[in-house]
Amino acid sequence: MATIRATMLVDGGVFDNTEHFQHFFHSLGEGDELIIPPGIYATGALTLEKHYVTITLEKGCRIQFIPEPELYPPVYTRWEGVNCWAMQPAFLIADSTHIHLRGEGVLDGGGSWWWEQAAIKKKQPKPITDLEHSFARLNPGFEEQASGGGGRKSRFLRPPLLQIYQSRNVYVSGITLQNSPFWTLHPLYSKRLTIKDITIINPKDAPNTDGIDIDSCNDVVVRNCFVDVGDDGIAIKSGSGSDGVATARPTVGVVIEGCTVQNAHGGAVIGSETAAGVRDVFVQRCLFDGTDRGIRIKTRRGRGGEITNVHFRSLTMKDNLCPVAVNMYYRPGSNDPGLFSLDPQPILDTTPSISNILIEECTAVGATSSAGFIVGLPEEPIRNVRIAHSSFSVSQENVTAIEESEMYEGLPAISKRGIRLRNVHLHLEDVEVLGVEVGFVIEDGVMFTS
Repeated sequence: MATIRATMLVDGGVFDNTEHFQHFFHSLGEGDELIIPPGIYATGALTLEKHYVTITLEKGCRIQFIPEPELYPPVYTRWEGVNCWAMQPAFLIADSTHIHLRGEGVLDGGGSWWWEQAAIKKKQPKPITDLEHSFARLNPGFEEQASGGGGRKSRFLRPPLLQIYQSRNVYVSGITLQNSPFWTLHPLYSKRLTIKDITIINPKDAPNTDGIDIDSCNDVVVRNCFVDVGDDGIAIKSGSGSDGVATARPTVGVVIEGCTVQNAHGGAVIGSETAAGVRDVFVQRCLFDGTDRGIRIKTRRGRGGEITNVHFRSLTMKDNLCPVAVNMYYRPGSNDPGLFSLDPQPILDTTPSISNILIEECTAVGATSSAGFIVGLPEEPIRNVRIAHSSFSVSQENVTAIEESEMYEGLPAISKRGIRLRNVHLHLEDVEVLGVEVGFVIEDGVMFTS
């Protein structure tokens, strides 16, 4: 066991320290700790493949990732729910066990250049650059897979800031992650993870900069974290479409507690990549302040997966567009009208299902679009939703369009701001909806249970 200070690193944010970082990582033995001292250290992509080591970022330390795509060579990973070749994560912890990444320092993804490029590439229907053509060759047919809104048709597959890949017993605490090129913290195919007391900050207009994306993982705890980002805050996923169904690695056993999420598209989110299923999720004692949605479950035909046994308790939601959104008509990533039909469709292995959802002792104030949105499929209604001892209040000021409640397609327009219900079986106990004339907007396929 040894403590090593990374004194060889070159401060100043200009010199490329990639080789120095990798030298220190390779030199670590079991039980060793590497301390990164105060300073600004520019670098390309980093990979840690170790067991029983600690990486400590001291206060005043900033690892500054250089925004040059050639520094993030192709690796086989999962990008927006599909297994493929994509740019290497900026900081990749792979095939590792018993890793502790901690401290008061910062991982900075240098995101502004990436976001500008993403805005350009989203309008680009095919690859143009040599890099994009290389990803097209590596990933034949990739653009046809079910996807989110990241702009995959260009094959400009941006790197996440920190990915934990095929690892176990990883503990991340104290650090700040900011300015991510893409998703910020992406645990993938891993288990027994603890993420505690970290801060994640990306501008609210930074595209696809989710805070935490727990993807096909088991036994994950996220505790006392602060997340302020430009997409979903803390999200749970398990692959998309036929690729995710074939991979068949669900996310099971997630606890999210004591967290604050601001300015995100959703506070605690499941989806939209849910093909292998998500179950046994507990979200409690969190604040979702100014997020577009607070509780959010999003999927659609073609995404697949069973979402079940999800508990939301003692949540405070303030100034959201819509505090509760459970949406099986999720729009982004597809323009196929058949996916959004109001008529029952055949049930396939890519038909999603949602059941056993508990929302208890939750309070929402200042909702500006509507009090809620719970909409299932006619062939696959949302089953066994229980809302108890909760209050949802709609604002009379700063009102936004009802259509802003969720990102949906194919549903008829409505004029009421209560909780929209369609194709759902639910039980209500001591629930109040304030600030509206009609508390529950009841449409087709709604069944109240005792």
